Amino acid sequence: MMNSLFFVSALGVQNWTYILVGATFALYIGIAIWTRASSTKEFYVAGGGVSPLANGMATAADWMSAASFISMAGIISFAGYDGAVYLMGWTGGYVLLALLLAPYLRKFGKFTVPDFIGDRYYSKTARLVAIFCALLISFTYVAGQMRGVGIVFSRFLEVDINTGVIIGMLIVLFYAVLGGMKGITYTQVAQYCVLIFAFMVPAIFISIQMTGNPIPQLGFGSQLADGSGTYLLDKLDGLSTELGFAEYTEGSKSMMDVFAITLALMVGTAGLPHVIVRFFTVKRVKDARKSAGLALLLIVILYTTAPAVAVFARTNLIETVSNKEYANVPEWFKKWEKTGLITFTDKNNDGRIQYVANKDQNELVVDNDIMVLANPEIAKLPDWVIALVAAGGLAAALSTAAGLLLVISSSVSHDLIKKIINPKISEKGELIAARLSAVAAVCVAGYFGINPPGFVAAVVALAFGLAAASFFPAIILGIFYKRMNKEGAIAGMVVGIIAMLLYMVKFKLGWFDDAVPDKNEWWFGISPEGFGTIAMLLNFLVSIVIMKFTPQPPQEVQDIVELIRIPSGAGEASDH
Repeated sequence: MMNSLFFVSALGVQNWTYILVGATFALYIGIAIWTRASSTKEFYVAGGGVSPLANGMATAADWMSAASFISMAGIISFAGYDGAVYLMGWTGGYVLLALLLAPYLRKFGKFTVPDFIGDRYYSKTARLVAIFCALLISFTYVAGQMRGVGIVFSRFLEVDINTGVIIGMLIVLFYAVLGGMKGITYTQVAQYCVLIFAFMVPAIFISIQMTGNPIPQLGFGSQLADGSGTYLLDKLDGLSTELGFAEYTEGSKSMMDVFAITLALMVGTAGLPHVIVRFFTVKRVKDARKSAGLALLLIVILYTTAPAVAVFARTNLIETVSNKEYANVPEWFKKWEKTGLITFTDKNNDGRIQYVANKDQNELVVDNDIMVLANPEIAKLPDWVIALVAAGGLAAALSTAAGLLLVISSSVSHDLIKKIINPKISEKGELIAARLSAVAAVCVAGYFGINPPGFVAAVVALAFGLAAASFFPAIILGIFYKRMNKEGAIAGMVVGIIAMLLYMVKFKLGWFDDAVPDKNEWWFGISPEGFGTIAMLLNFLVSIVIMKFTPQPPQEVQDIVELIRIPSGAGEASDH
């Protein structure tokens, strides 16, 4: 027994990472080979025969990307109360999608969002605009996933981030190109199990360690286990104010910006093409509703745990490094330093780490994205737990990356080539085009992973803003407003996406200025992550105004809208 325990402890973090990551990758590749797609229907929508439970698990994995697993708790760690906008926006958005859009889109029966928009608005131009928006959203989103992959590899396999991105590209390329949606669906079922186990195990360990409560959701609101009678959140508030930061439980964002970001994330969720397509993989509308409900329950497990993980990580980080001698910092600190994601600059040459709110005096810079990954190391958990978190982070990033790559390849092969360029293409030719599109998409995604515009969740939040600005109004009006025509929808999407892009490149990338403008220059006090709300409202306004002065849609299109919206009372489409 003692020998086996010694073997376990002697393996070390890196060896454990090789074992666990290698085993999960072998599982994903094995599933891809077993479920390889042999037709376009299997490649695009897994043959349309996935069970609600499997689809619910796959949807949850698709939904909980690197932003959810790696970055969300990291943002909450540093933003405190303000970070709640991500929890509210992403969770509320999924509810909006499940109740308001998924059943109707499933009833329409199209493979992709551009396919829905192209047919609903009876226009090749509308389809082209939708293809452009889908590609832009997907590439923006996948950049965050590939960066997440690079971060995990850079620390735990001790390679640089660029090499980590390339390794991730090769893995996701294999099972996305070979299996298509069929392979991705069953791979994502496995990835959900890996990521949720990897997120919960360290959270439970640290909750017991800090508060004695094994339930993290209750632990972070409990008293400390040291017998002092102090509540954990009170302690963190005290530590934060001592260092000059605002109280952790106090918000600093304006109410307008909180509302704008939350709404942009919510409606952006409802317009995300890689999530919407999941509801085409089940047999019936009823199954789409069931899988949406199951996915929500599975997502809630991680989303209710993230605030607890954020509090644990922030408290442990401050206590471990603030005002400590650099010569005596723990091993985890030095290893993360090698990745460049945590840096120490001894400004006063006293050999101590000054971690304070004052930028001129602060000597420690910590990347938000390392908090979840470093949390088990900071808390001195066993090596296998640290490696497990690495495997979970990779599962979260790769599952969403695969779904996004499928959206990109289907937008090119099905919506662009099949529907516009070459309608007579054979099924075999379309399948080859889909796979070649996926290869090209992986290469572009890898480039953005190596050169991303910001940390993971910020990049992903911009993708939600783009989806809110472009797709959401066109889909909602297309389902619930028979009078909406192609002229209004096209004008709205173009104006919305251009407004969002201009705001993004000005205030996030600083293209129109010598430097990125600060938040005092934001329009209406709204951040780039929240501007999707303004762009969405602009889209609605332009769509409706243009529609009023242009011809009605053809009667057959209005009849289709009526059929989507009102159950016909017979057959599978109406849940019988």
